[in-house]
Amino acid sequence: MSGSRRKFSAQFKAEAVQLVLQSGDSIAQVARDLQVNEGTLGNWVMKWREENPEPEPDLAPVDRARLRKLEEVNRKLKMENEFLKKAAAFFAQTHQ
Repeated sequence: MSGSRRKFSAQFKAEAVQLVLQSGDSIAQVARDLQVNEGTLGNWVMKWREENPEPEPDLAPVDRARLRKLEEVNRKLKMENEFLKKAAAFFAQTHQ
C-alpha cells in the first residue's frame, strides 16, 4: 500500500467531473487517463450529480393522466400481491 494519500484540488476534481460528463467516456476510462482511482472519480461524479440534479421536464397532460392511471394500477396490484402472500402463508400453515 502507498504511504500517503494524494490530494486533489477542487479545480482538478471539477475538471475531471466535467470531462466525464462531456466526453461520453466511462468513468473508468477517464480515471485511467487521469491516473486517478476509478472509485474516487466515481464519488466525485456522484457528488456533483447530487448537488446539480437535472430538472425534471414537465409532463404533458396526456402523460400526466397516464401516469396517474399507472400509479392507480400499481397500488391495486400491490394490494392484491399482499393479499395473495397472506393467503399463501395461511394455506401453507393449514396444510402441513
